Amino acid sequence: MLGDPVVVLPEAEYRRVWDRFYEDFSFRPSTSTIKWPAIEEPVASVTWSLAALDDDPGDERLDRLVAVVEQGLSYCVGPSSTLFALDWQHTSYRFAPQGVGGPGRPAWPLSPYPDGDYFFFLAEDFRFGSFGHPWEGSLCLFGEELLDVAATEVDKVLGPPIRRSGKAVGPA
Repeated sequence: MLGDPVVVLPEAEYRRVWDRFYEDFSFRPSTSTIKWPAIEEPVASVTWSLAALDDDPGDERLDRLVAVVEQGLSYCVGPSSTLFALDWQHTSYRFAPQGVGGPGRPAWPLSPYPDGDYFFFLAEDFRFGSFGHPWEGSLCLFGEELLDVAATEVDKVLGPPIRRSGKAVGPA
């Protein structure tokens, strides 16, 4: 556990985490549709389009999505572990989900919603997390434990997924 609930990754750790992310997920950042989804989505993954949030007066669905993903990540990490919050080519963090959000606490560093850049939340061992793709307008959750606690609720907010385990899902 950290002394502070949110800490900026030091440069050496930042490079180590990003190097591993690039390798483990075959990350290929691009605005070109032919290079999407930008990561090799794990076998245990589900990806949704964020288009359902385009017409969201008052951001009610967005707020629900963020809450569901944050709750799922918090549940999976447990009471004393930390997550990485990665913002491509920007400051990235290690944080304790149980110590952020709520009255008198710092906010979550970043959001599951990719607001203009790639945003990732990752378990320290990379076994579960989320990947927000701003140009595709998608959110991928991966890892059986995270899918078990969050996928049904994300379906309710965003509708049926567009990919499972990296493969396109046909219309329902």
